[in-house]
Amino acid sequence: MQAIILAAGMGRRLGEYTKDNTKCMLPVNGERLIDRTLKILCHQGIKKVVIVIGYKGENLKNYIGDRYSSQLDIEYINNPIYDKTNNIYSLSLAEEKMVEDDTILFESDLIYEEDIVRQLIDNPWPNLALVAKWEYWMDGTVVKIDNENNILDFVSKDMFNFQNVDDYYKTINIYKFSKEFAKEKYLPFLHAYCKAWGNNEYYEQVLKVLTFLSRTDLKALPIHDEKWYEIDDVQDLDIAETIFANDNDILHKYHKRYGGFWRFPKLLDFCYLVNPFFPTAQMKKEMKACFDTLLTEYPSGMYVNSLLAAKYFNIKQDYVVVGNGAAELIKSMMEMANGKIGIIYPTFEEYPNRLAKDRVVPFLSDKTDYAYNAQDLMDFYENKELSHLLLINPDNPSGNFIPTHEVITLAKWCKKKEIHLIVDESFVDFSEGFLDNSLLHDEILEAYTNLTVIKSISKSYGVPGLRLGILASSDTKMINHIKKDVSIWNINSFGEYYMQIFGKYAKDYIVACKEFIKERERFQKEMEKIPFIRVVPSQANYFMIEIIDRYTPEELSKLLLKRFNILIKSCNSKHGLENKNYIRIAVRCKNDNDALLRALLDL
Repeated sequence: MQAIILAAGMGRRLGEYTKDNTKCMLPVNGERLIDRTLKILCHQGIKKVVIVIGYKGENLKNYIGDRYSSQLDIEYINNPIYDKTNNIYSLSLAEEKMVEDDTILFESDLIYEEDIVRQLIDNPWPNLALVAKWEYWMDGTVVKIDNENNILDFVSKDMFNFQNVDDYYKTINIYKFSKEFAKEKYLPFLHAYCKAWGNNEYYEQVLKVLTFLSRTDLKALPIHDEKWYEIDDVQDLDIAETIFANDNDILHKYHKRYGGFWRFPKLLDFCYLVNPFFPTAQMKKEMKACFDTLLTEYPSGMYVNSLLAAKYFNIKQDYVVVGNGAAELIKSMMEMANGKIGIIYPTFEEYPNRLAKDRVVPFLSDKTDYAYNAQDLMDFYENKELSHLLLINPDNPSGNFIPTHEVITLAKWCKKKEIHLIVDESFVDFSEGFLDNSLLHDEILEAYTNLTVIKSISKSYGVPGLRLGILASSDTKMINHIKKDVSIWNINSFGEYYMQIFGKYAKDYIVACKEFIKERERFQKEMEKIPFIRVVPSQANYFMIEIIDRYTPEELSKLLLKRFNILIKSCNSKHGLENKNYIRIAVRCKNDNDALLRALLDL
């Protein structure tokens, strides 16, 4: 068996990366694609390699040199008109080689795990197309297959239907062809196709014709959890470097993205915090039904969006400002705050990161699991200079919760001492008795003009992609200042429409929160059976967990990511938790939670 690698293309979309070299010379985490491919071929016992070159072909030949001569017989075929043709012509130039031996055909802009090639070689069927279940990041050739892996159809772009994506598979652009198939079927049709349609086409078009005539010659070989990626542009390169990062870099590469994990559909994200049971399917359908309008029309400004938020939470419009996520409002408020600010550690770092260190008056509980109550805070800050006090309730990452009546007591104390109390209740709807736990009521806001309440709609309501949050206070001077501080169209049309229709689904939201609380209780009981961890009870949609044996947080995080594609958060970098072996994991739906449980038990 031999390999043919198509490497004639220019790779224009990669810009500077391919200015002086073809795409297969692209380094991914320090290793060039061509080296990775050739090493895999060596490991799999392939002896003969044919590389079709064109753009910067001499650079590629000089780079490879004779470094693989002891293991591989490498032959080059030049495509002199690479800039006027497509891959169908490059493949036709290698037709004499295709009839000499069975062939594995590669496109050169791919990165993949070696096991993918092993599966292709070991499979007894002579003619195979490697395929993967279609996902939203994919582009290119799509096929439909039956239960026996026969390819039923190559789906053209004009026939692609997003309603049918569950039936689609993406070709990985790695194929196995027997020499008989190449000689008797593929190449004759390739010649005819080129004669009829020219050389600026794709070789998959020939496979489409053959599939239409006979479904028994070419079968699909679906892969499952094996990693691969096609690199066409700089974003693809960044994603590929994340997926194929080494053990030392992998956590950093994922976390520096700050989300965007929908580009990694197989990743189970236990790091970011959302409501797994809301919105409902019906609400999503209603959002989808208005997609065209929401995409092509401008949103309203602050006046309308603050009106919608007021309706959403049943408070006065003058008391609320809407942000592009709570983070935008945190930034604005922290920038206008003066004096020293009391912050309870460990905490959500978005708040202290906005402040000079000498302005922070830290509180660190000496109780078990970093628990504290309102009295603890009042005792600690009684004789300290303080302009503001921040309370995240439930706390992040500990999940500690102070009941509403205690928070009111704290607000009274702060009012007496002329301290501005900031309460972030982004996770309060996950607490037991949540219907009575919010401070978002006109009478409370009016009684305590020193009180500001922040809430992330993104987290509580399971819509992080919409980026919605609110800040509420009866201090209308502060509210108006923040309204002027944020941009005029800080909320997009999708976020605006979501707030507009939420009222129809408010009862569903209550049901979702109750369902969540039940799942959190079940999940905690199951987590407590894992021998090397200790679970801190939580009233939020996450658990802070102490690793008491076997692993550091970084070691466990890397193992879960590499072996199971599960992402968790190490808390070792948080102030107050340095080197104390804590992690934080989100509570997701039952199936996802069970997947994490199985992974932990399997370690």
